[in-house]
Amino acid sequence: MTKSLLLLSSSRVDDTEYLSHALPIITDFLAHKLPSADNHGDRELLFIPYAGVTINYDQYEAMVSAAFAAIGYTIKSIHHHPDPVAAIDDAQAIVVGGGNTFELLSKLYENSVLARIKEKVESGTPYIGWSAGSNIAGPTIKTTNDMPIVEPPSFQALNLVSFQINPHYIDGSPPGHNGETREQRLQEFLTINTSDKVVGIPEGTGLLIRSNELSYVGNKTAFYLSSKGKIAFDTSQQLRELIAG
Repeated sequence: MTKSLLLLSSSRVDDTEYLSHALPIITDFLAHKLPSADNHGDRELLFIPYAGVTINYDQYEAMVSAAFAAIGYTIKSIHHHPDPVAAIDDAQAIVVGGGNTFELLSKLYENSVLARIKEKVESGTPYIGWSAGSNIAGPTIKTTNDMPIVEPPSFQALNLVSFQINPHYIDGSPPGHNGETREQRLQEFLTINTSDKVVGIPEGTGLLIRSNELSYVGNKTAFYLSSKGKIAFDTSQQLRELIAG
């Protein structure tokens, strides 16, 4: 079975409304897998709000629901289900929001749904994530930007793609910043984990996997990092060649 994933860097870009920049991409992505707007089929998506920390799950669900309603989909959060595993089993699409990646992964372990999400997505269920929701699609969360506010049982994540993901990637150093740059932090990771690869996706961009083919979505330069250094890319073909190499 082929996997279908849409992994967005962020929920906003510049001063746009929540998820508004991504709605055309999400619409196209879901159109390939779920009933059309003219069909009376079920268009409810399962939302996982576990990355929310300073926002409660009801508030998070309402915010995501408002965005998806604009493209004809309804959202139901997993926290309303008495059995989280059954909720994953019944989901026709899984949506995972951003927030704190450590909290997100911890809750996925706590509710025993991490392995089940992986199985569902690998059997063809569409997956949409942004920020933390994209970071967990990689083998581990070791390239998150977030503070470790909780300690998950493991850093091992969904492993739906073979490479690490760094959302909100910023190249270079902001004026007046004297700490490590994002590139330096990721090179620290790669110095220890020499065989790993990292894809840094700037805000407003994302990664699409459809029919097991990886594509880059966006009009900004993104970056592929390995123990050998950093390579810029801005097309899907370049990205596929880098991953394959």
